[in-house]
Amino acid sequence: MDDIDKLLAEIQSEYTGTKTQKQHLPYPQKTQNPTKSTPHSDPIIDSLLSEIKADFAAQDADAELKKQQEAEQEKIRLAQIEAQKKEDMKNQAQAWLSKLDPLSSEGLWFESFSKSYPSKLDAAIEYLQNN
Repeated sequence: MDDIDKLLAEIQSEYTGTKTQKQHLPYPQKTQNPTKSTPHSDPIIDSLLSEIKADFAAQDADAELKKQQEAEQEKIRLAQIEAQKKEDMKNQAQAWLSKLDPLSSEGLWFESFSKSYPSKLDAAIEYLQNN
């Protein structure tokens, strides 16, 4: 019986020994994130990563600058189109005024209509835009 007691004691000590070893391990075990830099990382890898980050930042800045320039060019183009439309409307209004008979019913009506505008040309532009 003495041999059996010794074997049971050994098994019990091994069992409790492995149990205590598991308790010493951090639970749960954390895995390291490969994208984050570790305190003992290689300086060459760190410098390469920072160069890549800088390259991406420069590309982003270039793309943003290009986007802003394109938006500014679009504003300029739209302003030119609007100015051309105004010039065309002005020319059309001047042509209409030159053909308008001031003694006709339309001419008399326009005379009273244009009194509320700074000029007859402005009144003609407004009239032609709404008709």
